[in-house]
Amino acid sequence: MTYTVEKIGGTSMSAFDAVLDNIICRPKNPYNRVFVVSAYGGMTDVLLENKKNSKPGVYQLIAKRDEAWGEALAQVERQMLLVNDNIFADPMSRMRADKYIRSRIAEAKECISNILDTCRYGQFSLRHYLPQIREFLSSIGEVHSAYNTALKLKTMGINATFVDLSGWDCQTPMSLDETIIQAFECIDVEKELPIVTGYAYTKDGLMKTYDRGYSEMTFSRIASLTNANLAIIHKEYHLSSADPRLVGTDKVLPIGRTNYDVADQLASLGMEAIHPNAAAGLRQSGIELQIKNTFEPKHAGTLISADYSPETNKIEIIAGKEKVFALHIFDQAMVGQVDNVSYDLMQIIADARVSLIGKEMNANSMTYYLGGSVDALNKVLYRSEKRFPSASINGEMVALISVIGSQIDTNKTLTKGVLSLMESDVTPIAVHSSMRNVNVQFVVRDSEYGRSICALHSTFCSQKLPEQTCVA
Repeated sequence: MTYTVEKIGGTSMSAFDAVLDNIICRPKNPYNRVFVVSAYGGMTDVLLENKKNSKPGVYQLIAKRDEAWGEALAQVERQMLLVNDNIFADPMSRMRADKYIRSRIAEAKECISNILDTCRYGQFSLRHYLPQIREFLSSIGEVHSAYNTALKLKTMGINATFVDLSGWDCQTPMSLDETIIQAFECIDVEKELPIVTGYAYTKDGLMKTYDRGYSEMTFSRIASLTNANLAIIHKEYHLSSADPRLVGTDKVLPIGRTNYDVADQLASLGMEAIHPNAAAGLRQSGIELQIKNTFEPKHAGTLISADYSPETNKIEIIAGKEKVFALHIFDQAMVGQVDNVSYDLMQIIADARVSLIGKEMNANSMTYYLGGSVDALNKVLYRSEKRFPSASINGEMVALISVIGSQIDTNKTLTKGVLSLMESDVTPIAVHSSMRNVNVQFVVRDSEYGRSICALHSTFCSQKLPEQTCVA
């Protein structure tokens, strides 16, 4: 039988009835599968910080020494108990689920309080403990959803096994691979259905290394180490030709087939089909990845493989990122010193912990495209001005939009893309094309993001062009 390792995204987990009907209970035999589950939608945001608007969660309040963290954690508990109320009609199961998560949160609160008390003394620094606090706070969302899922399946007569990789009581941290191997050595996937936490506690710190992409790393390594035939990610949307929320669900097309190169291009824009490190592990293990829509179980979705190469030029997706900070530095004295300036700027960017999305340069200027919080980006601008006082430095918010395909004619794409934008009254600030024929990027004003996505999608994916068509 085919053995699959499957990951269920947070938004899908929040639609739990659909997860049960369309994913877990859909085949007659529920076994020969492993499910790695994310926290319910929005739960990691309130535990850490909101991924979209940077609104502080429990972790950020602790980092700022804001006493409101205790009430914020209590609010998280209330949200989790409300989720339990929606999932469990049986009072005994509800009681078990409530008792479990209340215990976890109580232990977390006690641990954090002890750390904060310790750090009142000058010899101890809160900054030293923050990475560990971020790690175990992030794990609470995943253990909540995984425990609930396993418990619910048991009440339905399925031999589900809750696999807690969070290391809550672990005394000796191991590597991610060692943690997974130890957890699965006694599991028989033919007779039991493992429900695994998306977060895993490791000696290197999974959150520290991969930030919010940690659940995909857990998923990827489980698939590779247990020799899965196929890896599957269940999301609330198809991997489509554009964001359906911008273009319209009736206008986008599922990609159908693509390769890991395209997945990497999406990851660079923060629109991850899968984290690039997780994709690398699957690619090296020769495992194909299927992206499926939770709410359309009969649809095959999109299959990502290492060796897929279309016979003709095909544009598969219009993807973008808004609210990107373009940091531009110009200095006549930069000629011949570009490497030194670039090194110093990268140090500033790394110290501020913002993400580098793209870069362009010429003899005496360079532009870095960055993503991050407003505070962090302002820090980069201030330190850059201080480091290069004689340079002209400015920053503005822009949007980056990429036309992506496994194999495209970048010259024709660039020309048609510029004409398409101009016809929609959008004048590109910059355009980028590379020798690798997988994407062409357009830089536009941040306010023109949605209009630009729609214009490019209409040009490249809504019409059947002779040489470049969307993959249906």
